[in-house]
Amino acid sequence: MSCRVMGELKSTEFDTSRANDEMRAVEVTLDFTPNALASVLYRQGDTVVLACCTKAPSLPRWFPRDADRGWVHAEYSLLPGSTDSRFQRERRGAKGRTYEIERLVARSLRGAIDLDALGPVALTVDCDVLNADGGTRCASITAANMALRLGIRRLIASGESLPKELRPTFDGRKAGWTAPELSAEAREAHERAILPHDIAALSVGLIDEGFYLDLDYVLDSNADVDMNVVMTSDGLFIEVQATGEEATYTREQLDALTDLATKGLSELHAIQASTLAGIE
Repeated sequence: MSCRVMGELKSTEFDTSRANDEMRAVEVTLDFTPNALASVLYRQGDTVVLACCTKAPSLPRWFPRDADRGWVHAEYSLLPGSTDSRFQRERRGAKGRTYEIERLVARSLRGAIDLDALGPVALTVDCDVLNADGGTRCASITAANMALRLGIRRLIASGESLPKELRPTFDGRKAGWTAPELSAEAREAHERAILPHDIAALSVGLIDEGFYLDLDYVLDSNADVDMNVVMTSDGLFIEVQATGEEATYTREQLDALTDLATKGLSELHAIQASTLAGIE
């Protein structure tokens, strides 16, 4: 396999403490901010993301009044001190790269959720990067999925998200309807109906003919080809984005990068499942 490189390699000071196919260490802290419906402090190497799931008081204005399906929105931001030089706050709303990543996170989450099963609930997942060392969009998606699942689990427990046959009518809700209490088995079944599978995202790269998993900033800066993959825990792809950085790549290299990403994503999905197992 070969790769035609048009630019010079920027640096060779790679992290040699892990193998090319080894992910950075992952640490997860749940409910880091207790005011949110659910929050996840997610560390992957030196990239740190805080993902908070909150419930809006109502559905978006463009939903019909009698809507019976939900909505999931996402926002993303780099905090000023998250990079080596201060990142200026985007006070007038997301733009450029930030807006692109927000859309990626939101459509990734919506790609794995059944909004009809969720019911008339609007959720926002805010992803704030506390420290950036490569892969911030991927880490945000992985953390956002965990916060979203935990938030939905709690909405089910409180009766705010119910199977369709148990939901009140619009008039019934106004008349002081009381939510039924679901059994543990019914709660689990409803959660599976809403979120049948987890989603995670990971970066891989081709650097001087070598394949690398989970790119930090140095690896990403030196990549001839970098690739972001978003995948569900049952092996379906939501997004695959592979870009040659002044370079080209072959179909064989693309397949090898995909296989490497799939290996790492399987590890992330296992971490997600084990972290949230039994958490209410």
